[in-house]
This record gives sequence, structure tokens and C-alpha cells, in this order.
Amino acid sequence: MQNPGVLDWDDLRYFLAVADTGSTLSAGRVLKVSQTTAARRIAGLEQALALTLFDRRPSGYALTAAGEALLPQARAMAEAAERVGNLADAYRREVTGVVRLTTVDIFAVTILQPILRDLHAAHPAIGLELDTSDARRDLSAEADVALRMCDRPEGAGLVARRIADARWSVYCSRAYAAEHGRPTRRAELGAHAFVGGGDEGVWAVYRAWLAANGLEKSVVMRHGSASGLLAAARAGMGLVVLPCLVADQEPDLLRCLPPAREAPHGLWLLTHERLRHAPRIRVVLDMLADRLGALARAAPD
Repeated sequence: MQNPGVLDWDDLRYFLAVADTGSTLSAGRVLKVSQTTAARRIAGLEQALALTLFDRRPSGYALTAAGEALLPQARAMAEAAERVGNLADAYRREVTGVVRLTTVDIFAVTILQPILRDLHAAHPAIGLELDTSDARRDLSAEADVALRMCDRPEGAGLVARRIADARWSVYCSRAYAAEHGRPTRRAELGAHAFVGGGDEGVWAVYRAWLAANGLEKSVVMRHGSASGLLAAARAGMGLVVLPCLVADQEPDLLRCLPPAREAPHGLWLLTHERLRHAPRIRVVLDMLADRLGALARAAPD
């Protein structure tokens, strides 16, 4: 007996069609393929199983004892495959509706844009509303998903997933480094101008870092938004403390110091417990977690 090969599950469709119609010609018509293709697929299935499933007779194909024994299982597999397809179709139909995503503007205008573009391409029936308000939205009423930097999220009914450390470092533009030098030690930072600010959450972390390093008086300009900080860094206004997840993607920016090994904050995805199993919410959460997590893992140390 020949050794069994690799079973191609799609061959079972041909097995059932030939068993039902009694010939490869009729099976080919049912499956919209040539008789040669149907015959070849039956031969491939028999080779893979190391069994003769049909007796080839002048009147057509007749099931052997082995074929008769396998027929119920093949039908059960075909029915299971159909159920899987129906469930997948139903799930795709359910992945529709609006998802309200809230986060800080520096994420919204940088790393989120390609992710949301790909999300729309994969699930065009999902509508997205992106909120970049400084205020923390109520995930039971005002938003569906939040991307936040914090120590640990708090709030009734929240479901939280930490997807990365929220690491920060000092950056400057290549043009700034060419004109003023690129500091690579903390002792050198006092000789440089800093741009401060950002939204409430960003500025709280930034200001604490400046105070801890005695650099509060080095701030020459303060922006009201985190995206403003990023624009100032690109323009060469001075040194800026930025999230590594964002700044490391900017080809015009140089990291001056390594980030702290122990990140005090995490990057969290949040939703409310009553929404966690909604298909549209699940899709958005999973794509954000996968893509942002991969981005964080790829960042240099």
C-alpha cells in the first residue's frame, strides 16, 4: 500500500460531487470545472488517503466499500465548513456601525493614521469618530474606545488592556543638532532650549520630568497641544520630551538620551464592559493592540 500524502480538504467537495452524480463529467458541471479537473482531484484524494474510493466503470464512478465508509464523514465535514462560512458571513455583517475613539492628539495625527486607514480598508462598514479632546471621555456614554497613557486606568466598568510601556525621551531635529549639537548626557541638557507644553496628560508627565532634572527654566516656549510639541521639534525650536512610540517614527528627529528602563506609565486600550464583546469594538481593539504593540516592540532600546 502506498504511503498517505497530504490531504487537501478541498478535494472532499469533488468526492461528494462525484458520489452524488456518479461521474466526473457531471461533478465537473456541478462544480463548474472541467471533467479532467474533477478526475484529477479524485485521483489526488485517493493518493492522499492511500485508498481507492471509486470503481471506474463504463457506466460511471461507483463508491467502493472505503468510499461508502468515508461518505458520512465527508458530508459532515462539508456541512461544518458551510456552517463556518455562514458564521463568518454573519460576523462580517455584524461588524458595522460607528466606533468613537478618544486619545491624545499626538497619537491621532501620527501613528494612528496608517492603522485607521488599514482598519477602514479591512472593515469599510465601520465608521470612525476620532476625538482628541484634553478631557477624559466617559466610556459608558461619550466614547467607545480610549487609547491612554497612565499608570493604571481607574473607573467603574472599565475593561483595560496594557499594550506597551509609555516610554519617553528627549529629542531634537537633525537641523538643531547640526547647529547646536546633540546632547547625549543629562549634564549637557542645561545648555539647550526646551519646548514645553502639550495637552494636560502629556504636560503633566513632561513637567514632572523637567522639574526632576532642574530644567524648568530652560523652557523657551510652551505649546498647548502635543502635536504642537512635535511640530516645534521638527522645526528645530529646541529639545522636546516626546513619547518614543511617536518620535522614533519621525525620520527628522534624533533621540538624545535613552529612555528610562522602568516606564512609569503604560499605553492602555480601554472600553466599557458592556461593549467589550460587540464585534465592531472587538475589531478596533484587536487591530490597535496588534499594530501598536508591534510598533512598540520594534522600537530601539
